Amino acid sequence: MNPKEIRSPRAGLFERWTLNLYRIVILVAVFAVFFPGLNPGRVSETINRNLSLFTESVSYSALVANVQRVLMRGWIDNSIFILLQIFSAIVLVGIVLCAIGAAMSFGNHRMRFFGQFFPLSGSILMLGGLSGLYAGYLRLMGLGNDKVPAMLPKGFWFFAIWTGILLIFSVLVFFVNHARARHREKTMKMEEKYKLFLLLVPVLMLSFLFAYLPLYGWRYAFFDYTSGGTLSMENFVGLKWFMILFENEATRADFFRVIRNTLAMSGLGLLTSWLPMAFAIFLTQVPSKKFRRFVQTFTTIPNFMGWVIVYAVALAIFSTDGFINSFLNNVLGMASDTNYLMSNEHMWIKMLLWNLWKGVGWSAIIYISSITSIDPGLYEAAEVDGAGRFAKIWYITVPNLLPTFFVLLLMSIANILSNGMDQYLVFSNAINAKSIEVLDLYVYNLGIGSGQIPMSTAIGMFKSVISVALLFGANAVSKKIRGESII
Repeated sequence: MNPKEIRSPRAGLFERWTLNLYRIVILVAVFAVFFPGLNPGRVSETINRNLSLFTESVSYSALVANVQRVLMRGWIDNSIFILLQIFSAIVLVGIVLCAIGAAMSFGNHRMRFFGQFFPLSGSILMLGGLSGLYAGYLRLMGLGNDKVPAMLPKGFWFFAIWTGILLIFSVLVFFVNHARARHREKTMKMEEKYKLFLLLVPVLMLSFLFAYLPLYGWRYAFFDYTSGGTLSMENFVGLKWFMILFENEATRADFFRVIRNTLAMSGLGLLTSWLPMAFAIFLTQVPSKKFRRFVQTFTTIPNFMGWVIVYAVALAIFSTDGFINSFLNNVLGMASDTNYLMSNEHMWIKMLLWNLWKGVGWSAIIYISSITSIDPGLYEAAEVDGAGRFAKIWYITVPNLLPTFFVLLLMSIANILSNGMDQYLVFSNAINAKSIEVLDLYVYNLGIGSGQIPMSTAIGMFKSVISVALLFGANAVSKKIRGESII
């Protein structure tokens, strides 16, 4: 090796720290795109406060949702909002370019060398986009229109400072990579562990945005909040809504009724959770491949039907003018006009049957995959020993499927209070409402239907805490009984 190519440990440490800080700065910028409070494009108080930079960049209708009347009357030119969206999109494109450069920084010297140009160009684009947003603010300020008052948001200063930091790190990375340009390999490569990490990053980001970021909304449970209002210490009520949940007799009765419905329907689902496994086993025993594929396809299709479509199917069969009543009237000559969907009898069983019809075929796929991975030599050895078809199923197939079954069962136990809302919402009516209302539907009816957002948030928090406790409890039982943990 050329002595000039030998780097000191201090130089290598500086390069690693520079790259790591550079990646962190870009990651923070990427997350900031989805935070409404950090939107640099909200240059007017009339723009929706829940609008993030990402939404503003891709949806013009969301940007002007609160100023439609102003635009229709011609009190302000819509070109201002068009420019705001364009410059917001420029900032977003700049962040995307920086993210590409950060991903390429995990590669070899050649990949880093070519990747260094992305954050440089991205930082410049971000500066240009922010300058355009500031110009839009100045234009609104110059108009002096009371209908659309100008405002320079805090997010603008955040992005301005962060873009400056990002530009500094981009220049540092440029000089570090440029100084080592002579060491470039012939091809761009990246270690396998970094490839897997980068594949995982979008999943982690989506999990954060859709699973953990919404937890910020839990703060509504501690305020006396009404739709369209604001949160401040003036309407802070502490644990008031949690106390009302159990102290108020009517609320307590409704809550326990809903819990009963939820546990009953989830319990029936747990009792029948073995059906997809049994269906998969018997399906694989069908000798005809064509018939097996037909049955699997036919039973999987309902999973891709929304619950509104499922209800339409139910309406066509069980309503007053449905298939059953038409068959009884026209074929059997029996006068019948019963609306079976309006009946409150055996509501839990009905919901279970619809859920099984929709989901058994789809749930069986994972068991079919597990069956195909079983060593065929086990079946051959059992057949030599004189085992029949059912003996091979009982002693080979079932034991190999039980680990998968128990993992899914424990996850179902953890989600026993989260059995969905869509199914029960579409099938709900005035007659069966008390029997079909589950916890998720109850929270929806309280928050959206009645506007009791603090109470619905408190119940949602209660459900989440209990679900987490059930998950760890089920995992502890599994570890003690089976010696295996799912966490």
